[in-house]
Amino acid sequence: MRRMDKRSPLATEYREPLSRSPLFHGLPEPLLEKMLAAFRLESRGKGSRLTALATRERFYVILEGRLEVSRSHPESGRQIVLFLLGPGDGFDLITLLDGEPHETESLALDDLRLLSAPLERVRGWLSEYPEFNRRFLPYLGERLRGLESLASDLALHDTATRMARLILRHTDPQAHGDSHPVRLIADLNHETLARMVGSVRQVVNRHLQGFRRRGLVEGEKGRWVVTDLEALKAQAGEVLRRIEHHERRPRT
Repeated sequence: MRRMDKRSPLATEYREPLSRSPLFHGLPEPLLEKMLAAFRLESRGKGSRLTALATRERFYVILEGRLEVSRSHPESGRQIVLFLLGPGDGFDLITLLDGEPHETESLALDDLRLLSAPLERVRGWLSEYPEFNRRFLPYLGERLRGLESLASDLALHDTATRMARLILRHTDPQAHGDSHPVRLIADLNHETLARMVGSVRQVVNRHLQGFRRRGLVEGEKGRWVVTDLEALKAQAGEVLRRIEHHERRPRT
């Protein structure tokens, strides 16, 4: 772990990635410099877990890699993924707001590079710096909308529809031509995808094979593309106004 000094090469290196985070994008340069001095650089290996104690003491911003945030049943062991976080995302928002431990499990899906700052310091920024608060609230709203979508998917839609909606949320609709790249989830195994839609690996595999046979998606692990966007939207049950939340905010 290395502490950040705004005059250090590290601060110069990570100022730009931090400024592209939706939480810090567009902040005045002097304020960003002041905040940067409170951060330290951390690393976590693929497969490692962040404990509730860690997120009760510090607030994290992802620079590189992905983090799966889930809940599990203590007896059956079944899991549901609440969030899949990537570069620019901050966590844990709930603990930041109320200071209480958050009963979630955080698993590094890749090697992670993180910036972290004391939780109390970041909480103070919300009241001390209106510019930061104005960026925090829309980001929090986006996360709440994600939970709302997850709850409605689980309660109202079958697994095939949930899979279609998951793929659409991570698809770039603005890509040129007939192929639309799938981001963030394309290299995940079927076990992880199943945790994201509240199902099991065998069912997810069956539906993905069905999507391929129908010409909705193509490719193998790591390189998915949606080849019939309108048909996948129809499978999802609605035309989404925003297919992929990344297009609404800057990303690294």
